[in-house]
Amino acid sequence: MGAFLRTADGAGVTKVYLTGYTPIPSTKKYLLTTADKQIQKTALGAEKTVSWEQRVDIFPLLSELKRAGFVCYALEQDARSISYTTTTDATKVVLIVGNEVDGISREVLDFCDAILEIPMYGTKNSLNVSVATGIALYELSKNKTHGRQKTN
Repeated sequence: MGAFLRTADGAGVTKVYLTGYTPIPSTKKYLLTTADKQIQKTALGAEKTVSWEQRVDIFPLLSELKRAGFVCYALEQDARSISYTTTTDATKVVLIVGNEVDGISREVLDFCDAILEIPMYGTKNSLNVSVATGIALYELSKNKTHGRQKTN
């Protein structure tokens, strides 16, 4: 979760929605669990700077976002998937990622506007979900202006 939040911050993501059994960053200052400490360690403060919200059920959330004009992409290997570089120039985009083992449910995939896939050229057929998310987020955001100047 910490890696997701840090990557989201770097890619200029406006908000992260946490659904299902995704661990959430702690809002406590004391008595942190091991999971809380791990999130803080990998997020490097992004858990405090990136807006996030926990939602129990993804379907009302996706319906709400679609009504607000968002294009919903799933990042998943599927017979219907297209290259992650083949997307519209939509300015309001939702990227849905699943868990490491089970991925994204068929019902959620069917709800999305498109299913994106990152091509694999090696012997393994998948990437770590946080790595894949970073690749896709940067592709989706490469033509967006985030209000910041690039510095070298």
